[in-house]
Amino acid sequence: MTSTTVDTTALDAAAAPVTVDPVTVEILRNALTSAAEDMNATLIRSAYSMIIYEGGDCVVALLDQNHQVLGQSAGLPLFLGNIETCSRAVEEKYGRDVWREDDVWILNDAYIGGTHLNDVTIFAPVFVDGVLVGFSATRAHWMDMGGKDVGASMDSTDIFQEGFRMGPVKLISQGVETDVVELIQTNTRFPYQTVGDMHAMVAALRMGSVRMQELVRKYGLDVIEAARDEIFRQTEELELERVREIPDGVYTAEGFLDNDGINLDVPIPIKLTVTVSGNQIEFDVTESADQTQGPVNCGVAQAISALRVGYKILVSPETNSNGGSFRPLTVKVREGSVLGAVAPAACQWYFSHLGMLIDMVSRALAPALPDRVAAASHGDSMIITSAGFDPRVGRNWVSMEATLGGWGAWDGSDGESALINNVNGSLQDFPIEMVETKWPFRIREYSIRPDSGGAGRWRGGNGVIREYEFLADGVFGLWFERSKTPAWGLFDGNGAAGPEVVINPGGPDEFRTLKINAQPATKGTVIRLAVGGGGGYGRPEERDHEAVRYDVENGYVSVERARADYGYVHPE
Repeated sequence: MTSTTVDTTALDAAAAPVTVDPVTVEILRNALTSAAEDMNATLIRSAYSMIIYEGGDCVVALLDQNHQVLGQSAGLPLFLGNIETCSRAVEEKYGRDVWREDDVWILNDAYIGGTHLNDVTIFAPVFVDGVLVGFSATRAHWMDMGGKDVGASMDSTDIFQEGFRMGPVKLISQGVETDVVELIQTNTRFPYQTVGDMHAMVAALRMGSVRMQELVRKYGLDVIEAARDEIFRQTEELELERVREIPDGVYTAEGFLDNDGINLDVPIPIKLTVTVSGNQIEFDVTESADQTQGPVNCGVAQAISALRVGYKILVSPETNSNGGSFRPLTVKVREGSVLGAVAPAACQWYFSHLGMLIDMVSRALAPALPDRVAAASHGDSMIITSAGFDPRVGRNWVSMEATLGGWGAWDGSDGESALINNVNGSLQDFPIEMVETKWPFRIREYSIRPDSGGAGRWRGGNGVIREYEFLADGVFGLWFERSKTPAWGLFDGNGAAGPEVVINPGGPDEFRTLKINAQPATKGTVIRLAVGGGGGYGRPEERDHEAVRYDVENGYVSVERARADYGYVHPE
């Protein structure tokens, strides 16, 4: 197959500047989003791992030739905010002429992509008649990257313990798989599943490339670019207007992670300063903790992405992100900090402070935007992992699950119960039937955790209780956070309960922990997870008594808590 030299000129270079009518702009806006949804459907339907096809731990996007987002699917907000950094990294390292038709690149470097090594980004240039017109990109969680522990480590102290680190390197060169595929197979404990997910991601790229090529051939690149510029202009104009509505000032918020998983008695401070001036807003996290020994660090790109999520929740939640988004926003991150980690910092649980940071944006700006902000959510992914040999099917298994919790209330509504945390967006919990089919567990309870949401005029959402019983020997790990800074309330609303985990509850060997790595479990071991809720909004005494009665009758709030928080008297 012949190579193609990059040509970034328009398909019709002699054409005059194009003015696109509003109807065409809207058609292309939605066509690009639809193309990304087609990519996402291809990935989810083709994936081998349950964390992708059932949980949706993935994202896709179409970019223009300048790496700006044109269209994206629903997915994990933290992935969408920085997926374009990966194709830019290739260009910065190898130059603009590196792009070739039928090439596919791969990257999972935590300091470039910002996340942990399990989050793999695969992307490809898109050509039409020899012209580079954009990029197709995917990111998804791979279950095992060959680290020191199966699936993931809760006690890693450097990046080398966390697995195989790639990129940016070519995965496919001119349509032919490179030796990188063999390296991947050699360095993971589950090569069949891993390569299956890799091929699903490549299939999604091809879907995106086809959809983009169809649009360019139908409308012409000049029309696509003119529509892109108008979409970006509209987005920027909207966001500048919204930021201008925020009163000028300096706003601050602070929170603490429990610990870094190694130094268990040392909380980790996260500090945010927000400066609003006219139509510009700056987020500064330079006063946050230095990078830690344990695996709670993230790359700069991921810190920026989290702050973009917090910004978007308040500024333009009703619009999709694109290359015109975030132009009023600047972010300051200190290199060498827990939010701007450098090698060889451990990054496995990079998201714990990011969930808190998203809520801190609302906490800081609450005095300026009381009608837009929400109290804090439970905040963390609350991870349980497991691995072992499943005698039912005669092979090894590895699992990783995020556990649901409560979200914060806001002016006009209670917080939702039993939702994934804010960094994970459309990620879904695994149904009991799937868990018990795929892995040797019995789910003994899955229920709403009463009284875990904070009281207020508007009540915080409740977390959940999920109880596992091992049906075979194995190992498990836990990463539960936010016990020292559980979800806070706003405007005199109460804070929420934090997480609790009990191993073998009621037994002679019962113990409690929130973080543990590769803990042996024999058949019959029970793990009871209890996730925290969201914070309340407004004074509890202002809550409608009928709403309190409803909460009590439906098991969201106990009679005792209703009496203590709201002065509720239960009818005899």
